[in-house]
Amino acid sequence: MRPEQKAYLNELLSNPVKIAHWLGFSKLEALNNEWIKSFILREDDQTLQSHRGSYKTTCLSIAISILLILTPNKNIIFIRKTDDDVIEIIRQVKKILENEVMQFFAEKIYPDEKFEIIRSNASEITTSLADTAKGSVQLQGLGIKASLTGKHADIIVTDDIINIKDRISEAERKYTKYVYQELQNIKNRGGRIINCGTPWHKEDAFTLMPNILKYDCYTTGLMTREEIEYQRKVMAPSLFAANYELLHIAIEGALFKTPAQFYKPKDKDDDEAKLLYDGMAHIDAAYGGDDGSALTLAKKKGDKIYVLGKLRKKHIDDCLSEYLTLKQYYRCGVIYCEDNADKGYLRKAIIEKGDIAKGYHESTNKYIKIASYLKKHWENIVFLNETDPEYINEIMDYTEDAEHEDSADSLASLIRKLDSPGSKLQFA
Repeated sequence: MRPEQKAYLNELLSNPVKIAHWLGFSKLEALNNEWIKSFILREDDQTLQSHRGSYKTTCLSIAISILLILTPNKNIIFIRKTDDDVIEIIRQVKKILENEVMQFFAEKIYPDEKFEIIRSNASEITTSLADTAKGSVQLQGLGIKASLTGKHADIIVTDDIINIKDRISEAERKYTKYVYQELQNIKNRGGRIINCGTPWHKEDAFTLMPNILKYDCYTTGLMTREEIEYQRKVMAPSLFAANYELLHIAIEGALFKTPAQFYKPKDKDDDEAKLLYDGMAHIDAAYGGDDGSALTLAKKKGDKIYVLGKLRKKHIDDCLSEYLTLKQYYRCGVIYCEDNADKGYLRKAIIEKGDIAKGYHESTNKYIKIASYLKKHWENIVFLNETDPEYINEIMDYTEDAEHEDSADSLASLIRKLDSPGSKLQFA
């Protein structure tokens, strides 16, 4: 390798964050530089836990792009929780490689070769630098549910394969662990695994991952004190602890410690939506501030209550159309909504949109209602798989002093209606 080539190679390896700035990632700092270098240069398995907003996924995208240039005959498998998440990162790596900055470095390091992407789609990238005679893809992206049969890789990268679903579902935790263990079998001899993410449960797949380095929101310097306090204010305690402090916390006084049940389809043609046909709906509306608007659809069958829950941190006006569309798709009937605070505003808005709504005046203490109805039936609730994880997480964080109880209040209110058709509630 000629001196000029070595100079450009050393620039990529010694100061990748400088290259990142040229690429437009101007918020990356010295700590991010060390992360990128470790992803490129380390030879053993490694695990990075860092808080949300620390640019760890951006660092991975840059490191993968550089690896595709510097080690073109090593193949990389990139794994995230869902296929859609994978597509996002593959697209970003492609844009980085097509940027004139990376084109310049590739041409300087390989002056005798033309650098270009010769194959790409939503889940794959291969460049002209690769030995295409081997027939292997340089970068392949997979969702965690994808088959690993027949796959092999020199470098395996996992990014956020552990998320809120692993907190609320034991089955999800077990599956994520199974996939991570399978990665050991597809790693080529002398290969390595790079893991990135945040912890969600004391028994999640991070218990299997080696060489963990932790960077919480207080130590990276990437968030101001005001930003930290704002996130603490708007998020449920366990959500903030996991995402920003990298901690598992037991919520003192929490009512719901039993893991929620999720519906298991009998076969590929099993339509979950039918479980809610002719059911009921409830909306707990937010009109500003830090509260959320929660939608609950439910139907009681035997000793089971099937539930679909949605939670949006929005004013009800900004998500009502979405909620009514969901309610119609699942063929639920009347929508119940409390009218203590809004004087019937939501009920009238729903009726004006051509749907059926009934308002009621709430006189029961919220904690007593949730402790009585929701706690009583918690083990009999089966959540449909399209339920928002944040909806369930907020319920699991509920205490008598909780700042956010929108999901728990909505579900408890609807269960009360299902449980006591002859209740003394006064409907408008």
